Amino acid sequence: MVDIPYLARGLMPVETDSSILISSSKYLNNPRLREWLAMILLRRNGPDVPPPAEMYEFLPILDSLRDFDAIEEMFTQERKVNPELDAWFSEGFISTYTIEDFKQYEPGSLGGTFYKQMTAGDYEIQITPWKEPETQLQYYNLRSGQTHDFEHILCGGGFNFMGELVPYWYRLTNVPKHMRNPHLAAEVNMIQIFGSLRYTVRTMLHYPEVWPTAVNAIQRGMKVGQQSDALFMKKLETVFHLPLAEAREALGVRGVEDVDTSQEGAFWASDGKTSLEPIARAAE
Repeated sequence: MVDIPYLARGLMPVETDSSILISSSKYLNNPRLREWLAMILLRRNGPDVPPPAEMYEFLPILDSLRDFDAIEEMFTQERKVNPELDAWFSEGFISTYTIEDFKQYEPGSLGGTFYKQMTAGDYEIQITPWKEPETQLQYYNLRSGQTHDFEHILCGGGFNFMGELVPYWYRLTNVPKHMRNPHLAAEVNMIQIFGSLRYTVRTMLHYPEVWPTAVNAIQRGMKVGQQSDALFMKKLETVFHLPLAEAREALGVRGVEDVDTSQEGAFWASDGKTSLEPIARAAE
């Protein structure tokens, strides 16, 4: 009797006439995605390739793998059983604001908090589409881009690389909660699941000093996603004037814990070159 190691039991050799790597997974079959994943999971951080550039490279790879007709059909069928989603698409609201439009809002309001963050960080926003969305997926993605920065604020995730995990994991839990079709929810959460891998795997491999921060951010994002209404379909523009706590209440955002992760985010972004000593002293 052959002694097969426990972890190797059940393996079945697969024969194929193919001369190239091939599997039942379209993701594994894509060499560009394999290379991208290896890079974003295993590399250290460096100024030559900032994290936003990683996602810029990823998006066309994802588009090359998608069955857009199937996604459109899933949206169409979902709208028949999901009145809230159907009403959201039917209204088709698109924002056209600029940063300067937020000067009018009081400090501490949702709009005022956004203005402070955007101007302090010298950010740019580009939410007006180059063209009107022509498909349901294009509209979904457009509105996701328009609301992402506000999801940072509403869900308690700071504008730094550790805080990014909060809105990622809010989406990864909130969208499946409010969609009947899990395959559709998975399709629209592809950016979130692939994007969040950068902050989890690289943190464990290279920056374990801030691993507890990453775990906490994931947990906080999941908590908001699980407890809240369908924030991704809300018209946030109607509550820009409200104090942050009231805006959250009006939008049905629950379970939020505001945590400052700016120092840990800077440590992660600097390839571990920024000191964490003040954090250690505060903990003592």
